[in-house]
Order: sequence, then structure tokens, then C-alpha cells
Amino acid sequence: MLKRVHFPSSPLPYLLVAPQIIITIIFFIWPASQAMYQSLLIEDAFGLSQEFVWFENFEYLAQDEQYLGTFWRTIFFSICVASLSMGFALLLAGFADRVVRGALAYRTLLIWPYAVAPVLAGALWMFMFNPTLGIFPYILEVIGYDWNHYLNGNQAMLLVILAASDTFGIIHAVTQGGPANATSILVYKVYNDGFVGLDLGSSAAQSVILMVLVISMTVVQFRFIEKRVQY
Repeated sequence: MLKRVHFPSSPLPYLLVAPQIIITIIFFIWPASQAMYQSLLIEDAFGLSQEFVWFENFEYLAQDEQYLGTFWRTIFFSICVASLSMGFALLLAGFADRVVRGALAYRTLLIWPYAVAPVLAGALWMFMFNPTLGIFPYILEVIGYDWNHYLNGNQAMLLVILAASDTFGIIHAVTQGGPANATSILVYKVYNDGFVGLDLGSSAAQSVILMVLVISMTVVQFRFIEKRVQY
């Protein structure tokens, strides 16, 4: 005959998970719910008046050519950054076990970039490729190529792709989304419309769309991709 084992109830498990639950509520659930609510409103720049408009902000975004362009630009940017990052990471990692002399120094240099703040990295790239002061535009000019990412959108996109590690910080430091929104991706447009343009309703709607996209990709990753990984 089987005997059931009963453990005395204790508040300890609840106390142990309480900090994580509180952090999740404060820094994710509450801001997400606020964004979802604000996405249904049109507010003035000072937040003194607001009008409930249901899904009008989302309808406007669906018809906004600039936002749709930002959407496809983000996909292109993400594919390029992921491809270059993974490609160079695999190449450098492959040499990590082959380097005999100075192996410790080589492996230290591999992780060194993680210690550099994205904004600082962006500032360094901005100075190196500055059309007036930078060393790389000077070298390119010698070989007959005119570099000016302040005026050329394709060059600006190439620059942020090469420099990207924390994407928002790189774009904010190097191009501020320009020229002519050529490097404005979804994350930066949410910031620019909300904190610079003070269009809180549209910015909230964009953040909701971005949140849905991130959650969807996360579900797909854990549902279909993680199952194929064997350890």
C-alpha cells in the first residue's frame, strides 16, 4: 500500500520567487499594459488632453509609407547584422583553437569588444568615418571613392551595419536615423516619434507591434528551433 508524503506548507518558496515576480510586473507587465492602452489614444504633446480612438493609430501606421519603409529596412538591417556577426564570430572562433603563440592575448581580444559601451563604440566609428576628420574617408578618397554618410543613405546604412552590436545606441550615436530616415529602424522610430516628436499614441502603437513581433519570434524559436538542438 502506497503512503502519501505530505510536506508542511511554507511561505519560503513564495518569498524566493516574489522578487522576480515583482520585477517582471514593474518593468514588463505594467509598461506593456500602459503601452497597449496608450496605443488606443491620441494625446497632445504635453499629455493634458487625450482622445480614445480605438485602432486609428494602427490604421494610420498600416497606411504610412514611411513606417512601412522602416519595417522593411529593419528586416534588411537585421539580416545583414546577423549574417556578418555570425560569419565573423565563427571565423574568429575557429582560429581560437589554432593560435599557438599569444593564444591568451588572442582570446582576450575576442571578448574585449563586449567591454565597450555601444554609445562609445558608435562615437568611435563616427569619428573614424567622419567625412572631414576621419581616417577612413581620407583613405577612400585617395583610391578615388567619395565617402559622406551624412548625405548618402546607403553609406550610412553600411556604416551602422558594420558598427552594430547594441543597435539603438549605435544608430543614435552615429546617424540619428538619417540621412532622410535611411537608417531609421523600428526601435529607433519608436523612440524618435515618442520622445522627440511627442506623438505618444503612434509611438505606443509601434511599440505594441514591435512587442508582438518579438514575442512571436520567441515562440517560434522555442517551439520549432530549440527542439532540434541536442546537447
